[in-house]
Amino acid sequence: MIGPIHPGEHLAEFLEEYRITQYRLAKAIHVPPRRINEIVQGRRGITADTALRLARFFGTSAEYWMRLQDKHELEAARARGGREIEREIRPLASGRHVTG
Repeated sequence: MIGPIHPGEHLAEFLEEYRITQYRLAKAIHVPPRRINEIVQGRRGITADTALRLARFFGTSAEYWMRLQDKHELEAARARGGREIEREIRPLASGRHVTG
């Protein structure tokens, strides 16, 4: 089974497409180069602060980067314990909607 795609893989694609080094990106968005490297290597997630910086630099939205991170985390959680959670937790009675 293939694991969830880390947002760092998407960032690596942006770097390749625009022919930008990790170091240049880090300097341009005012973060330590190690942060960019760890994201690209899949060892660090994208925080809201980093998402804002990447969005400004690449002309995307911060939500784009946060959705990538959220999707990765949710898929990873499902892979780790989704079935166990389904066994352990009984859904609220159907027909009732919970809000808030």
